[in-house]
Amino acid sequence: MHLPALLGFASVRGMFYRGTMLTPPESCVDSPGAMCAADVARGVTRMLLRHELTAIAEVPLDGGRRADLMALDQRGQLVIVEIKVSRADLLGDAKWQDYLAHCDRFYWAVPAGFDAAPIDGAAFLPERTGLIVADRYDAAIVREARTEPLPAHVRKRCTLAFARRAARRLIAAHDPEAVQGF
Repeated sequence: MHLPALLGFASVRGMFYRGTMLTPPESCVDSPGAMCAADVARGVTRMLLRHELTAIAEVPLDGGRRADLMALDQRGQLVIVEIKVSRADLLGDAKWQDYLAHCDRFYWAVPAGFDAAPIDGAAFLPERTGLIVADRYDAAIVREARTEPLPAHVRKRCTLAFARRAARRLIAAHDPEAVQGF
């Protein structure tokens, strides 16, 4: 199976970036046996890395939205992955189409065993969006996303924002006090 570019979860020494701080991932032990978004993000990130995609998590976008995962491939294409671990969250998400203006490809990522039938419905644009199934160790693309190239000026703005955010997170990993207030 050909696995295209996607988004990953940025981690440094087992810590995950949230806001301006590096913090441990939220515990999934409250629901034994259930996968949490951090588990799915970890599996998707590992898959992306194997396919030469550099990814970061919780990426703020223009308009106040926040992508769960965003990745940059070797050709400079941007991918957004929206993670859903509950049916209610999936069906209640009215904002996801705003993400399409910030990426060349868009994927849904769900845990193994998740009822993904609604994602095949017209409201979720199956002709445009891809589907990834993940566990905390790996992921697989079940449906490829169609590439819709971003306009050059949008690509430049999004790529520069991605690079600056990634650099700021790297600085935070080495010197958390340096990024306080930024």
